[in-house]
Amino acid sequence: MLGPAGAVLRAAARTAGVVRIAIGLAARGRAACGPDAARERTEGLAAACRAGLHVLGIEVEVRGTPPGDGVLLASNHVSYLDPVAIAAVASCVPISKADVLRWPIFGPAAQATGVLFVKRGERSSGLEVMLAAEETLQRGLSVLNFAEGTTTMGDRVLPFRRGLFGVALRAGIDVVPVALRYDPPELAWVGNATFVPHFLRLAARRRARVTVTFGAPLSARSHEDSAGLAAATHARVTALLERAPSSTKEGPTPWRKTQP
Repeated sequence: MLGPAGAVLRAAARTAGVVRIAIGLAARGRAACGPDAARERTEGLAAACRAGLHVLGIEVEVRGTPPGDGVLLASNHVSYLDPVAIAAVASCVPISKADVLRWPIFGPAAQATGVLFVKRGERSSGLEVMLAAEETLQRGLSVLNFAEGTTTMGDRVLPFRRGLFGVALRAGIDVVPVALRYDPPELAWVGNATFVPHFLRLAARRRARVTVTFGAPLSARSHEDSAGLAAATHARVTALLERAPSSTKEGPTPWRKTQP
């Protein structure tokens, strides 16, 4: 249950607002055309993510320096909110599990904006996404990868899969480590939790915070293979997560940029 009537009304209003943003995002993505269509979709996604976080009352604290274009962003994975939080402050093309395509409204919106979808456990799908990611990077856009392959409570970082790090090596681009921490930690989406009940509980909250910490870029050329690059990035994300602020009683601080 959502609790008091005020929380129910808040959840309903916020859900309606997010749905409107998703519908508008899908329309903008489908309308984009020409040589700059991919960049237009990415910029539209960034704007929609910022709007969605605002509607949901999720305040963002940015630590470190968000990167420019043409990098591989490698982050720990805690929630379906992760690509929203990162794309809101660092324009990118996220990689997502194909299950999202089945989500009403949100799936079509993500597809229309160029999100890359991978079917977990299918080698052919993974290869297709790696090729698409390489093409995206060649266009000068950044790609967001959740190399753990699954979500955690945000208190640790699982080993990184090395696939996309091989793409970074071939492209000779930088890899930017990213650490996410949510306040409250219950915003994590793990285990057998289903989307709709979790989202409604999120929408019913008065406010919440996500801290997005960017580390210094790692040069792919300074590593001999994808396994070494993946391990180095994993170590950096782990260190950033340990330094990120945990839950506090003071409440969230909106859109504040600090050094990690």
